[in-house]
Amino acid sequence: MSTNLVRRLLNLHIGLVLFGISVALMIRADLGLASWDVLHQGIVERTGLPFGWVVNGVAVLVLLLWWPLRQRPGIGTVANVIVVGLAADATLAVTPRPDALVVRAGLLAGAILLNGVATGLYVGAGLGPGPRDGLMTGLAARGHSIRVMRTCIEVAVLGVGWLLGGSVGVGTLAYAIAIGPLVHYLIPKLTVPSARKPEVGQPCPA
Repeated sequence: MSTNLVRRLLNLHIGLVLFGISVALMIRADLGLASWDVLHQGIVERTGLPFGWVVNGVAVLVLLLWWPLRQRPGIGTVANVIVVGLAADATLAVTPRPDALVVRAGLLAGAILLNGVATGLYVGAGLGPGPRDGLMTGLAARGHSIRVMRTCIEVAVLGVGWLLGGSVGVGTLAYAIAIGPLVHYLIPKLTVPSARKPEVGQPCPA
């Protein structure tokens, strides 16, 4: 195994773990979640299942939608399905919800920044997009506008998640505004130089 591949695998898995941690910290901040996590939390509210199980289960269902789009998963895709939910559950198990608003706001800001770093690491590894990213790029490859597809998917999952009881708030807006510029800056900085050009999509590996 080459040193380059080892580095890419390391960045991939560190990024996915940090992504799961960042999602859990946003939950503990309790100020609103990213769109896919609003959906995940809404499903948790309705089913009582652990959050990480829902994250991984939704990822598997989304991955099934790749089949008619002729998308092929990579190592990073499979790792995304497994790692993010486990890391989120582990973090939730050891992280209490703070009471002070200023602490929750700081936690939210830190979680969004960490999410950007995590995205830069796993996307920059160039080992395959997450299930949700692949759905978007797969639809775009069929002739649809990637901007339109991304917007439609984000709005749809946010709406369904909110109806199911997921948390929508200032954190949802802050994430939507901040994550684009963050990943735009961080992905080039964290991309392994000789890796193939990564597929950039919505962070969510989720």
